[in-house]
Amino acid sequence: MSDELHILIVDDDRRMAKTLKDIFNAKGYKAEVAYSGPEALEKLAEVNFNCVLTDIKMPEMNGVDFYKILKKDQPDIPVVMMTAYSTDKLTNKGLKEGAIATLTKPLDIEAMLSFFSMLRKERCIVIVDDNPQFCKTLGDILQGRGFEVSQITDPHDVVERIRAEVQVVLLDLKLNSINGLDILREIRRKHPYLPVILVTGYREELASVINEALKMDAYTCLYKPIQIEELIEVLRKVHHQELGRVLGRPVRARR
Repeated sequence: MSDELHILIVDDDRRMAKTLKDIFNAKGYKAEVAYSGPEALEKLAEVNFNCVLTDIKMPEMNGVDFYKILKKDQPDIPVVMMTAYSTDKLTNKGLKEGAIATLTKPLDIEAMLSFFSMLRKERCIVIVDDNPQFCKTLGDILQGRGFEVSQITDPHDVVERIRAEVQVVLLDLKLNSINGLDILREIRRKHPYLPVILVTGYREELASVINEALKMDAYTCLYKPIQIEELIEVLRKVHHQELGRVLGRPVRARR
């Protein structure tokens, strides 16, 4: 991701939009404003933004309807919704549609800056599999999609090699020299909130192991041969959940 984060603020309250723009620009980000959903969609068609902050209640097109249109064309853009109301049907609808979080105005600027800081970080993935060819092939594909990838083919030192900036672990459950479930337990002891995606080619044989791993808050299980687009979609959802956690939204594992 570029060092200069490009943010679009969508709000019919012109004073609020300009205030946020000035604050974010002063903090070193590049912020632009749109005063309606249709205007925002025009800007998004012309400019690559890294993040969108949108008010929920706006005339002509509310924030949820705007987001539903946006995510059809650009599902990867993180969208944060803003509202002056603590509870609202549109608020819950926005979260169900996939918004990162809904924040109450006035915004917590420090929380937003932490959110932007996380957006700037390159997404780091660790692949744990004792098949070097699988690691390399999948690693090359993910690197081509913009991820930073580490490959671990010796599972005995997994926990020691997990750095603080790692955001996701892809863990094969059936390893030659050690049980993948034991590795998951070790990861959970030292990194209780680190998302772990299980991978296996033995759906039926390991059914009970998979269920136990999911009870230990593994995010989900994908089956070999890996479907790349399915994996990319799961990684997108994990990333958005982690961004939501920075803004105080509870993280729920996918089953």
